[in-house]
Amino acid sequence: MSLLIVEPLEADVMQWLSERHVVQYAPELAVEPGALREALQGIQAAILPPAVAVDITLLRAAPRLRVLGRMSGGAENIDMEACRAARVEVVRSLTATAAAEAEFAIGALLAMLRRVPVESSDGMLVGRELGCATVGLVGMSPAARMLAQLLPSFGTRVVGYDPSLHQNDPLWAQWGIEPLSLRDLMEQCDGLSVQLAFFPRYRGLIGERVLSFAKPGQVLVSLGHSALFDDLALANALNSGRVLAAWFDSLEPGMLEPGRPLYGAQGLQVTPRLAGTTRESRTRAAWGVARRIDELLAIPPEPHAEFRVSAPVGLGEFGERRRWR
Repeated sequence: MSLLIVEPLEADVMQWLSERHVVQYAPELAVEPGALREALQGIQAAILPPAVAVDITLLRAAPRLRVLGRMSGGAENIDMEACRAARVEVVRSLTATAAAEAEFAIGALLAMLRRVPVESSDGMLVGRELGCATVGLVGMSPAARMLAQLLPSFGTRVVGYDPSLHQNDPLWAQWGIEPLSLRDLMEQCDGLSVQLAFFPRYRGLIGERVLSFAKPGQVLVSLGHSALFDDLALANALNSGRVLAAWFDSLEPGMLEPGRPLYGAQGLQVTPRLAGTTRESRTRAAWGVARRIDELLAIPPEPHAEFRVSAPVGLGEFGERRRWR
């Protein structure tokens, strides 16, 4: 058996892979950890859903595994260091969902600006137009690039911040985004779209010190990992009205439970990872992952090496991984 598919794929993609490889399709294994580890024993490649944790335990159960496919672009639930140590290449579709995520962010901003009223100069409570707003992009992901192309068509001013990019980096001009410091961005923006890739050093980046500078009436949509936010600071900003509304496309488990800061927070909306999940993005992602897996399986495997932990790996200035010597 060369390929185990646990995440549902488009029918034509499945057929294309089946014509090239010995394929086992078993979506039920996503909720059967023991059976999944057993099924991985002789597998060279696997496509697993985000719900399946890829860790040392799973990798040790798959001694012949060479390629791991993931339809979503995120690395959540994947121990990248363990995959590197096991010489397993992780194939993700990093750009397939960009258009869908950008559309979702624009839709969320439009909804919040219109549905969450502010007081006009004549004392009436009214909505606002995206075309008269300044929108800040936090994190220069593929979705941010699409947003930078789409938002100006509304008349929106687009500014941005990324902790890994200097304000003089030519990428800002290439993408048509005005770079600002995080404080200046918070002070000037009517809307915020957060799609920053998550690394542990960014945990709680958007906390009290940042949210305290939010422009009055600001709304925000987050497509990134919720750990980028300090939940207590966000709850305080929402409940005080400093931030009028926030739309998260996912939250870490338990963050809305009673006793947690965001429980009952005013103006908070959460959706279950809808941003990148469209028919079109799923098709793009499936073909991208399938073709790359096919290419990698065509390469003769390296001689078997014992599973080992590699040297510590750090993150470079731009988020790339660097191996310390």
